Amino acid sequence: MVLLCLMAGPFLPYITHSHAQNRATEQRSSIRVDVSLVSVITSVLDQNNRPVPDLQGDQFEIYEEGKSQRIEVFEPDTQQPLDLALMIDSSLSEIKELPFETEAAAHFIGQVVRPEDRVGIFEFADTVTQLAGFSGNVAQLQAAVRRVIPGDGTALYDAVYLGSDALAKAPPDRRKVLILITDAGETTSRADFETARRAALRAEALLYTIVIRPVKSENGRNTAGEHALETITDSTGGAMFYPDEVSQLDAIFDRINRELRTQYRLGYYPQPRPPQGTYRSIEVRVKGNYKVRYRKSYYSGGLAN
Repeated sequence: MVLLCLMAGPFLPYITHSHAQNRATEQRSSIRVDVSLVSVITSVLDQNNRPVPDLQGDQFEIYEEGKSQRIEVFEPDTQQPLDLALMIDSSLSEIKELPFETEAAAHFIGQVVRPEDRVGIFEFADTVTQLAGFSGNVAQLQAAVRRVIPGDGTALYDAVYLGSDALAKAPPDRRKVLILITDAGETTSRADFETARRAALRAEALLYTIVIRPVKSENGRNTAGEHALETITDSTGGAMFYPDEVSQLDAIFDRINRELRTQYRLGYYPQPRPPQGTYRSIEVRVKGNYKVRYRKSYYSGGLAN
């Protein structure tokens, strides 16, 4: 088991690894982001929220800071392999639904993993704990997700931050996906909203959030965490789901899986070249009556901070 915990002082994750892993982490600590080609994973949905296949490149337009960009890379149904961080809220408020959530997650792992894909399993309560490193071993991953046990508190922003940080270490030719199963409470994080949001954007991670609401009425629960997650999720190009019953989790996971297998990859070289160390806005347009999801901005490089 790998424990991700938060140290006093400036907000930085501390990850317990083997010596070899520590050396690799040190080598990666000052990697610069190469933004010579900006890659944008785009989901296109019809009015019934079903993924739309078979669109052509000339149906897409992309803009940076309002300026039209020439699309140099167009991959329909992109086959880029996945690195997927599955984050399960194990706080006490989730204890009743936890068995259903873990079984649905185990089923999803069996669906989503293809030969080149990798999944990492995390739980979060007052801290964030990695239960399984990124791999394609379905049996080990399913066993790990069934080891989730309840804890105190809910480190929601830490989960987004540390999950994104783990995904940021993946090679650049992989899609990064963060799936969060939570009641959207926030009680113990060291990271704040903006730290978590920027970590997800820098990792180029798509965030899919499944909110399990123990209380359905907004008058009976704190909705601040939900609104914060909606903002982060939208900015990454992911999606929010609010199942009425945990029995709907299998259907939601199936929707996520189908979307991940029907995405378009767009790539462009930004003109004019952006200044280093800035966040740049992106807009993708598709001809036709479609819903389009994509990350709304990217970080133009420089040392990560």
